[in-house]
Amino acid sequence: MQLTRDRLEAIEDQNLAPYGVRSKFSKGRLYPEDEPEYRTRFQRDRDRILHTTAFRRLEYKTQVFINFEGDYYRTRLTHTLEVTQIGRTLARALGANEDLIETICLAHDLGHPAFGHSGETILARLMKDYGGFDHNKQTLRIVTLLERRYDQWPGLNLTWEVREGIVKHESEYDIADASDYNPSLRGTLEAQVANVSDELAYTAHDLDDGLRSGMITPSMLEGLSLWEILCEAVGCRTSQMDDLIRHRIIRKLIGLEVSDIVHTTDQQLREKSVRSVEELQRLPFNVIGFSEDMHRRNRELKDFLYKNLYRHYRVMRMTVKAERIITDLFNAYRSEPTILPPHIRTWVQERGLERAICDYIAGMTDRYAVEEYQKLFDPKTLP
Repeated sequence: MQLTRDRLEAIEDQNLAPYGVRSKFSKGRLYPEDEPEYRTRFQRDRDRILHTTAFRRLEYKTQVFINFEGDYYRTRLTHTLEVTQIGRTLARALGANEDLIETICLAHDLGHPAFGHSGETILARLMKDYGGFDHNKQTLRIVTLLERRYDQWPGLNLTWEVREGIVKHESEYDIADASDYNPSLRGTLEAQVANVSDELAYTAHDLDDGLRSGMITPSMLEGLSLWEILCEAVGCRTSQMDDLIRHRIIRKLIGLEVSDIVHTTDQQLREKSVRSVEELQRLPFNVIGFSEDMHRRNRELKDFLYKNLYRHYRVMRMTVKAERIITDLFNAYRSEPTILPPHIRTWVQERGLERAICDYIAGMTDRYAVEEYQKLFDPKTLP
């Protein structure tokens, strides 16, 4: 039996909740094109993102630990894959469109520069007088302009719903600016699932990486309500902590939080009698999220991670290095544009000098930025 696009769309109708986005009702693409015979519109968008240069670069971009600190720490790519896995789980449990959630999750960090959130903060400061920098907006620039893979149009020509999900990405570190995408409406359930999946994933895997690195020790976590619940659930004491127990605890953490989100969101949807995508988007609050108890426990854990991991002296030392590397590169390119690679110089007339430099630096991996810095400022390194 062949599953054509029409058949796949019929399966969506059968399986999705009333408030799940149907691909056949997509608002379409910026540039009209024929849709594939054996994929839905959102499945095509997912595949286009997977094949981008920007997606491959995520492998060598920092999450918390810079890439060359060890082979087992999360990178921006593995973070993205973990977000996507959690998003798919929530999609199936809540009757949302799994393909749309997967696509938004895969795309959500394409615009992140090297060196994690430190890199973003530095670029935002450097670009303050030239239009600013925000990784959500940079992601949209990548998928609508910067990726050049087609003769007929710039970017990837993604559907409206994927682009809307990208610009309405929100987390503790990200503020959405959806001025061109129905700003009066909240994100679809699929966009909201991508947001909460991001938050859940980075909290869990940053705790895991912090413990693996030794920057966080089990004894430091004693007294945190969520940690105590996890230790009791897996039947361990802090003094017994080893790799297998740590894996069990992180799995349990993700499982507890996913279950909490599913039950809390389902209750909200039932109480509000949501029967369509538009009804959900017109609610005065995001329908997906944690219960009050879990939100409080999560807040306590996140505050702990901020103080003890993100502000750890080793992480802060890398932040200082990142600031010097990105700032010096930006200022050197700006003061002498002829040192830019020829293909980057061609961007200047179209985008302006500062924006062209910003696009170049934002696309760099940690490794490339360090090598470029050495080429420009180390006399013993060949240019």
